[in-house]
Amino acid sequence: MVLVGVEVFAVALSGGWAIAGLFELGDYVAYALMAAFSCIAAWLMFHLWQKASNVDPNG
Repeated sequence: MVLVGVEVFAVALSGGWAIAGLFELGDYVAYALMAAFSCIAAWLMFHLWQKASNVDPNG
């Protein structure tokens, strides 16, 4: 679960940085994209955690 979480947040942060850099949107837009993608990543991780705990409640 930890490995998947780190990978999801790494993709969220690097994706925001890459999109802003590709379209030359500036630093503040890059930070906003990183924050937005990180919120989506947190939401996805929360749902993954819920589904994983339903499958194995003792683990």
